[in-house]
Amino acid sequence: MEKRIGTITLLVSDRSQSESINHLISDFSDIILCRQGLPLQQHGIAVISLIVSGTVDRINGLCGRAGRMAGVEAKAVVTRQVES
Repeated sequence: MEKRIGTITLLVSDRSQSESINHLISDFSDIILCRQGLPLQQHGIAVISLIVSGTVDRINGLCGRAGRMAGVEAKAVVTRQVES
């Protein structure tokens, strides 16, 4: 299957989801190149940015599972260019 580079951004407004998010990220560690987290306490959210390399199905699988968690918004952007 074709691999692509992309980014997934998670906006977390429910801090009680932290453990579930960490388990999910561990489950998809094979496609994660980089992870950056930024707690924005003054806004009541945390932002997690993931740089990923994998199939579109795998990237969307991670994004979809994260987005179904209560208090978590997730968006993915994937390159059109296929990784060689």
